[in-house]
Formats: sequence, structure tokens, C-alpha cells
Amino acid sequence: MRYRDRAEGGRALAGLLKGLRDRGELPGPVVVLALPRGGIAVAAPVARALGTPLDVLVVRKIGAPHHQEFAVGALAAHDPPLFDTDTLGHLGLTEGRLADAVERERRELERRERRYRGDRPPPEVTGRTVVVVDDGLATGATARAALRHVRRGRPARLVLAVPVGAPDSLDLLAAEADMVLCPLRPAGFSAVGQWYDDFGQLTDADVLDVLHALQAH
Repeated sequence: MRYRDRAEGGRALAGLLKGLRDRGELPGPVVVLALPRGGIAVAAPVARALGTPLDVLVVRKIGAPHHQEFAVGALAAHDPPLFDTDTLGHLGLTEGRLADAVERERRELERRERRYRGDRPPPEVTGRTVVVVDDGLATGATARAALRHVRRGRPARLVLAVPVGAPDSLDLLAAEADMVLCPLRPAGFSAVGQWYDDFGQLTDADVLDVLHALQAH
């Protein structure tokens, strides 16, 4: 099984989430939070199907030196960096050695927050069901940072929804969310993009187009 694109992955999640809502497993008002950029294209069909607000939660991966795609930690909103201490130890890294990377990612996070949100405040999550959506889960570093950030806002229920993910990472994140929803958990997982026919990079303009289209309704 593969997805044609992120929108197809989002429709797969939307069907599952509608079923959960119909069974009363998504109590109270529901808010969908996308992890941009890739998560926005997945979250749009979810928000439309559920008839719920869509917003973004900007999270930045902290990559290992000389291998930026390999996450050793992540930043969410204004929270302190969240590191994978086991991975740091395995790679012989310290948090201090990553200070420049953290500062660089913090600047990019703040730039994206300003670009996507402007003066609009973050959505209210207290007492609501919050569905955090991304296009896939590899190490789980960014999703973990996002879930812990949302949890501090005291949602009634916290759901992580991704179309595809590494089974081991999904299992680890079960402790961070009330529910982890992922229809495709391939044993041969190596990268999120391998499970999409079209996994093109999205731009800030793509994110804004989705947000404006949904907020107009």
C-alpha cells in the first residue's frame, strides 16, 4: 500500500476520525493542528471532513551535525528544546554542542510562526479534543515535542494522526497521546517519502493557501 499524495493520506485519516467521532470517542469541540509544512496537506481533508477548525503548530527538528535529516531533538512553540538523550549518548553529542543548531531552528520556527499566524493567537486547546496531524512519523522527535506542548494546555483528549509511520516510533509515542491513529505501519519503513507517489516539498505559500481557504469557511 502507498498513498498517491498527502491529500489521499488525509482522506484515509478523515474516514477513521469520522468513525471515532460518530462513536463518541472524540468528545467536545475538536481542533485539528497540522505540523507544517507537510502536515498541512494531510490535515486539510481531515478538518473539512470533521467540520472543525484547522490551525498550525510549528515544530522544528534539531538535526545531528553533518546529518541534518537525522533528528536528535525538536522544538515546539516557545518550549525548551526536547532532546532524545539516548540518541545523544549513542552519537557522543551534548546539548551544549547543539546550541548553535537550536538557535538556528528557533529563528526559523519564529519566522514561520509570524508568517503563518501573524497577529492571530494560537488556538484554544483546554478542554477540547486536539488532533495533531503530520504527513508521517519517522523518529517521532517532532511529534513528541508537539504532543508535549499541546498536553500542557490541558486538552480533554489528545490524538496523534499520521497516514504512515515507523512501528517502533508509533509504539513509543503511545505514552504521549491518548490515541495514536496510523493506518499504515510498514515493517520495512525507512523514510516517510517512500510511502507516497508524490511527496513534493511544500512552501510557506502552500500553507497559507490552505489556512486561508479553510478559515474562509
